[in-house]
Amino acid sequence: MTTTPDLDWGDTGDQADATRGLVDKLEPCVVRNAQGRVVWDNDRWDFLHKDECPDTVHPSLWRQSGLNTAQGLFEVVPGIYQVRGLDVSNMTIIEGDTGVVVVDPLMSKEVAAAGLALYRRNRGDRPVHAVVYTHSHGDHFGGVLGVTTTDAVAHGDCAVVAPAEFMDHAVSENIFAGPAMLRRAVYMYGRSLPTGPEGLVGFGIAQSLSTGAVGLIAPTQDITGTGQELVLDGVRLLFQLTPDTEAPAELNFYLPDHRVLLIAENVNHTLHNLLTLRGAQVRDAHAWAAYITESIRLFEDADVLIGSHNWPTWGRERVLRVLTEQRDAYAYLHDQTVRLMNRGLTGPEIAEEIQTFPGELGKAWSVRGYYGSISHNVKAVYQRYMGWYDGNPAHLWQHPPVAQAQRYVAAIGGADATVAKAREAYEAGDLRWAAELLNHVLFAEPDHDGARTLQIATYEKLGFAQENGTWRNIYLTGAKELREAGQPIGTVGAPGAESVDMLAALSTGQIFASMAVRLDGPRAAAHRMLLRWEFTDTDEVWTLLVGNGVLTPMRGDAPGGEAPQLTLRLERTTLNSVLAQRTSFPEAIGSGAVTADGDVTVLATFYGLLEKPTRNFPIVLP
Repeated sequence: MTTTPDLDWGDTGDQADATRGLVDKLEPCVVRNAQGRVVWDNDRWDFLHKDECPDTVHPSLWRQSGLNTAQGLFEVVPGIYQVRGLDVSNMTIIEGDTGVVVVDPLMSKEVAAAGLALYRRNRGDRPVHAVVYTHSHGDHFGGVLGVTTTDAVAHGDCAVVAPAEFMDHAVSENIFAGPAMLRRAVYMYGRSLPTGPEGLVGFGIAQSLSTGAVGLIAPTQDITGTGQELVLDGVRLLFQLTPDTEAPAELNFYLPDHRVLLIAENVNHTLHNLLTLRGAQVRDAHAWAAYITESIRLFEDADVLIGSHNWPTWGRERVLRVLTEQRDAYAYLHDQTVRLMNRGLTGPEIAEEIQTFPGELGKAWSVRGYYGSISHNVKAVYQRYMGWYDGNPAHLWQHPPVAQAQRYVAAIGGADATVAKAREAYEAGDLRWAAELLNHVLFAEPDHDGARTLQIATYEKLGFAQENGTWRNIYLTGAKELREAGQPIGTVGAPGAESVDMLAALSTGQIFASMAVRLDGPRAAAHRMLLRWEFTDTDEVWTLLVGNGVLTPMRGDAPGGEAPQLTLRLERTTLNSVLAQRTSFPEAIGSGAVTADGDVTVLATFYGLLEKPTRNFPIVLP
């Protein structure tokens, strides 16, 4: 469990910063979509201000969550505003000569539109002349259609600025591992939990995620290097490119005429993740720290620090302190993990050695582990360098979870005996060991009521004790799924195959690559197929080869002049509609939207080999 050193509970600087500059609020702070469904409700967090911190919530997490509930339009400095508390992220609005520049238009269209309307209610109906995406995560671009339109961008009325390689990374994360990540995100973000002291209270970087319509407009201007400067509607922006930090494509920028540094998600009022618990590629803590050092050197005259999450920091000395604390936190985790790794310790062993930051860093509110934790970040650094295998031969070829559980339970003397041992551990306060023993029982005998009941109590006790909001959510969601007879709860909303806007943003190669990871290899091994796709609106030709249980997409014709069994002629927009389930290939062929030359049954065979991802797979039970 997370330990808490002596924190300065009398320091009210964060409380003052979180509410400073309030211009107006959204009352009630509830946003609905066109069909009337609630996509955001900030008022559900009112209990954080009405009640004292209960025993079911860590006091430090309670404090952080209360700060994150501040909502409305805030003036940072004259001409720069932030909309906060309307989504998981912040939307920054910078006033220009004739309109505004919008930075990070939230996660969904409805909340972005509500935020812009709140701004206009107080500052006038200024047009959006530019949008800046600071990085390639959906909560920083998904609401773009709430602040501008594809026509406005196409006609040059609104520029869209993003870091180099933004489009590749904005969609690639969901192409291959999206379904698995979304299922695990239900746990990480507590999306199925009730809001309240015994459920969801927030996760450090924000309170929750909006659930509206997600879209994407491709950038019209790439930022390709640090030092690049743009003037957008008369506003000067000096950019710093920070790839492979919190996101693979990310940037910071400085507003020299305002002395405001927008630090994206590279610096927050919480420790971030080096490996997010929903799953992702491991981030580079060493590079992350180095880029913060570069920020300090490049923008040393910054008077205000604003970011994509949490609240601003005012005053040059305080800005430098936050930047330094965040830099040193990531550097410490990296360097000390590597030091201990080279002593021979494994990831879990290092996580036991490094449980807090040293000295003054351990007392800094800005690096508390509300979102990322020291424990799982340390393991991430180890994984980045050493991978999954710890070098012990006994761990090279272990039995999978069910087979392993059956053997452990048998060795201990059966399920009832194992539960008895787990109860002893629970009563002694060794909750980690209790959870491990009970997990073995539930994977060996999923219907064992005693193991299920005690595991629910164990997970809840673990969850209530956590300072880390995502750990809390994971334990409590596990308890909830066990209590509800192990029925999977669902997935978290995010860009996916159901969104035509997101499909349109994918390249054709990316779409075919996503099909390749859905191909049922053992079944496909009995087939050899060659399908030619001619897209009449994009002048693209693609050939899909199925052989040896592998789908190989190739731009152009097949090598060696092999003739395709089927040629399809269609617009790329038609393929998008089919994938979004707005139509089907038989319907499109019947309407003439697709012409097919050759053996049409090949198409049905091909699609029959594509496996639909399992979006609600079990986690706490086999």
